[in-house]
Amino acid sequence: MGLFMTKFTVRVELHAATADDYEELHNKMKRKGFKRTLSNGEGISYQLPDAEYSYSGDITRKEVLRKAYDAAETVKEDPAILVTESAGRSWRGLNKS
Repeated sequence: MGLFMTKFTVRVELHAATADDYEELHNKMKRKGFKRTLSNGEGISYQLPDAEYSYSGDITRKEVLRKAYDAAETVKEDPAILVTESAGRSWRGLNKS
């Protein structure tokens, strides 16, 4: 991987899902390299909202979408997924992790 990795924010919605389904999703996304936290410039980590993930890597949005879909579809059929390539992030009200 290069020196500067692209950052992505990923939102996954599982239709008609239970809390256990989302727990399974979190585990599968983690195995694919997705995180449920993000860090500020001072190294403090913050918890993302439910079913939202952060990913960093030298890949495209479409490749991130494929990775997320591959994980999510094993939990529930036809997941809804949104991938946003980040040019910077600002947040408020997120809990420290």
